[in-house]
Amino acid sequence: MIVIYKLEYRASEVALQPAFSSVRRAIYDALLKCTKPTILWDLYAFMAGPSSFQNTSSLVRLLDEYFRLIGKVSHHASMDMIESGSFTLSNDLWRISGVNSSYTMCQNYPFALVVPKSISDDEVLQACKFRARCRLPVISWCHPVTGAALARSSQPLVGLMRNMRSNMDEKLVAALCSNLDGSRRKLYIADARPRKNALANGAMGGGSESSSNYFQSEIIFFGIDNIHAMRESFVRLREYMDTHGRTSSDGMSSFLRHGGSIWGGGNLSSMSASVSTLGDSGWLLHIQNVLAGAAWIAARIAMEKASVLVHCSDGWDRTSQLVSLANLLLDPYYRTFRGFQALVEKDWLAFGHPFSDRVGTPSISEFGNMSFELSRQQSSTSIPSSPMHQSSGTFASQPPVSSHAHNSNNYSPIFLQWADCVSQVMRMYPFAFEFSAAFLVDFLDCMFSSRFGNFFFNSEKERLQVNVFESCGCVWAYLADMRRSEGNSHVHCNPFYDSLKYNGPLLPPAAALAPTLWPQFHLRWACPEEAQSGEIEAQCRKIKLKNSEMEKAKEVADRKLRENANAIESLNAELRREKLLNISAMTKAKRIIKENTDIKRAIQSIGCKIHISNSGDCILDIENNPEKAVQKLHFSSRQVSSSTVNNDKKDISLSVTEDDDGNNVISRICETLCPFRSRDGGCMWPNGGCAQLGSQFVGLKANFDAFDRLSIDDSYFKPK
Repeated sequence: MIVIYKLEYRASEVALQPAFSSVRRAIYDALLKCTKPTILWDLYAFMAGPSSFQNTSSLVRLLDEYFRLIGKVSHHASMDMIESGSFTLSNDLWRISGVNSSYTMCQNYPFALVVPKSISDDEVLQACKFRARCRLPVISWCHPVTGAALARSSQPLVGLMRNMRSNMDEKLVAALCSNLDGSRRKLYIADARPRKNALANGAMGGGSESSSNYFQSEIIFFGIDNIHAMRESFVRLREYMDTHGRTSSDGMSSFLRHGGSIWGGGNLSSMSASVSTLGDSGWLLHIQNVLAGAAWIAARIAMEKASVLVHCSDGWDRTSQLVSLANLLLDPYYRTFRGFQALVEKDWLAFGHPFSDRVGTPSISEFGNMSFELSRQQSSTSIPSSPMHQSSGTFASQPPVSSHAHNSNNYSPIFLQWADCVSQVMRMYPFAFEFSAAFLVDFLDCMFSSRFGNFFFNSEKERLQVNVFESCGCVWAYLADMRRSEGNSHVHCNPFYDSLKYNGPLLPPAAALAPTLWPQFHLRWACPEEAQSGEIEAQCRKIKLKNSEMEKAKEVADRKLRENANAIESLNAELRREKLLNISAMTKAKRIIKENTDIKRAIQSIGCKIHISNSGDCILDIENNPEKAVQKLHFSSRQVSSSTVNNDKKDISLSVTEDDDGNNVISRICETLCPFRSRDGGCMWPNGGCAQLGSQFVGLKANFDAFDRLSIDDSYFKPK
């Protein structure tokens, strides 16, 4: 039975083998298609689509940032505004130009540019011819009060003998020094290259400006090396981390390397060698040079109110580093989440930093009817070496370091180097940034992963050409969605941020510009324990979270307290109203008692007796003669109006039932109670209705308050 079962199983396996082979082949083809796509649309970012991380147009966001820079914050950009060309706003010094709206002037500049208001579009077109790749001087940032400008461009085409000039370029650069009062401010032209490199570029038609050709200007060289030196420096840094980290790429700990059991190999010489290796990499020296250059630019603008024009060779590598870092130091808005996004999109993406060439993100070559094929030159550099699952949910990767990438002539960690500089400023000013170092790390991981399309290709024009903003997800929306769940307690938020204290420029002194290795990024693989340098932030974040919960509980308690106080106040108001009603009722009762007493006294004065029953009726007995029978009268009250008083009063009326011999009694009552009756029996006050002689019903009314207010006619007292 066992043998038969085995034979049957093997037979079924053989029968199903073609089916399994086809499934395996399909899986293999799918994996190959995803790992090595041959066309652009097979990339994960395009296949996944925007999903929940919808990408809005970067052109609209760029215009909104321009509006903020020139003080037109009340205006909001839209695609309709871009299509109609109605975005060309201006202030007293600068204006937004649409001269490059079709990218015909410069293919790697944004569609909109901020230029001096005194320079026309025709002059802009003439001036661009004197700059490499037509990247003419344009405004990157301007001071909202002093008007000092930070401008960027590429190198001038002065030639080997430095004898080439352009009147339009000189006029454009001179317009950067304009003041509102008509005076001219100082202009610094900051060349990011070493002087010898600038002179060497003159042999290829480039070079640097001459201060004699640009009025009231000064030329400064920062001495920052080119992309090739940065690439080699980063390679040595990675080798140092791999060799002297806790865990190397070969799985061996650096404690056990070379037979040593102590840090760095076991002896002082090896320790010195490891430190020397880090110094020899030159990475920290390059970081310091970029920091020093950006701090110098920020100080000239903030302290001297001077304008600065920054350029390197092409104006998209070192220029982007210096200008964006100086913006970060000058403007506190760029130290927030929204401002950091605007800064990256303006000075890196819009102004054409070639991310495809430098980082290894997808690049395209157009052919045929708008179908795109991936350039395989940098394909190996875009594959992450080792992923890391972060607590925030991101899968991180280090920048590519394969041998193919190192030999590539275009790859260079320029953007990573700038992010490292930002982390150094955050270390110097831990209270000045809304975001944390963890945000920078996750941001870089998203960029290197090619999961989102924001950093695809080399220019704004290319990204629009393939419609990246509608086809791919947005990294900014993804990072914002991560923070939305936890609010200010998220790991991306800096718990020490104080926007009121640091609401101006950051001007670090030269002594503070001593960079250290960025542990959260560079040490997270080699030395994971050292990379957890944010424990203090984590504890502070927990305390802040508890404080937030206590604040919420306090708000709930305060709300209940306010509700109780309002209820007590309402009860007190009701009690006061009841008290007033009680006082009013008591006053009315006293008045009625007084009136009743007066009536009783008046009636008793004519010889009447009053009996009050339990039902409230008054029995009035009037005696004509004490020896005769008693006449019974019933007393009641009603509301009447006095003809001599404007307001209503409560009067007293008596209903008297008389017998045949009651006329004398009625006369006595009327004569006693009515002082207005004449001696001959006539009534001097007919409207009062106080006596109706000869009738069987007599209404007797008394209004003592009205009597007190009546004016008595003197004729009443004159003898007839």
